[in-house]
Amino acid sequence: MTKPRLSVLDQTPVGEDYTPDQALRASVDLARAAETLGYTRYWAAEHHGSPGFASSAPEILAGALLAHTSHMRIGTGGVLLPRYDPAKVAEVFGVLASLHPGRVDLGIGRAGGPARDFPQRLAQLTALLGEGGVVPHPPVPPQMWLLGAGRESARLAGLLGTEFAFGHFFSPAGGTEAFDDYRAQFRGATGRPAGGALAVRVVTADSAGRAEELAQSLLLWRARKDLGQDAPLPSYESTRRHRWTGAELERAKVHRTALVSGAPEQVHAVLTGLAATHGVDELIVNTLTADPADRQRSYELLAEAFALPAARREAAVTAAG
Repeated sequence: MTKPRLSVLDQTPVGEDYTPDQALRASVDLARAAETLGYTRYWAAEHHGSPGFASSAPEILAGALLAHTSHMRIGTGGVLLPRYDPAKVAEVFGVLASLHPGRVDLGIGRAGGPARDFPQRLAQLTALLGEGGVVPHPPVPPQMWLLGAGRESARLAGLLGTEFAFGHFFSPAGGTEAFDDYRAQFRGATGRPAGGALAVRVVTADSAGRAEELAQSLLLWRARKDLGQDAPLPSYESTRRHRWTGAELERAKVHRTALVSGAPEQVHAVLTGLAATHGVDELIVNTLTADPADRQRSYELLAEAFALPAARREAAVTAAG
């Protein structure tokens, strides 16, 4: 199998020493860096009412990221369709794709409301983005992705002929079966091969020790969230001082299975194995740290470990200088 491409899933994390507006600006900075490093696409997630995330309007953030980058694909990961009128979603992305033809992804999630009519909403949205749909009708329609962590979403994506991304960081098990279902349905619906991408939560650093410190911060945040304490991500300094409760340790143990962490060469080996196991040629990397500088460094090291073309050029320039 060929070397997997790398992309970014950005939840715009808010660290305990930062404000949401700083987190949003950090997302713009990270998108610029990701484009330079050679990442394939950059998605803005959607979350509401969480102090740990500033990503409440991904379509707005996507527009800003498109304006601050030049060629990388930009989109959402994803718009929570049960919350919105499909016609309005189609209009928003019709405008984005008209202004930035060939660069816009429309990732759709099924959370945020009743799921019983989700297939109908998704089919309506697909039709509206086709010929004779919304105005403006973009010269190159946005590429539609369905996001999910189960077989039902995978089958639906296959039936509708959309792209599919499996959320490994939500559900580390079940991805291979979901992709099997997706590909089986997709071939029947379109007659062409299916692709797909795996969304993985990753943190790496210049040393394994530093990576573990960042992982502990993330795991503490996630454990507290499970236990009803939704807060910004703790810094690694406050995490070091923290006295873990038994319940926190138990929840952290559960979430450790969905986190790939370590030195760059360790992370590279695990991610390459995950791509091969799931039969995908693209990994969408989600990294959460309290400090934006640690997050950007993680993506830089990952680009170097996977020898992304732009990262190789940057390394050569640095060495020559």
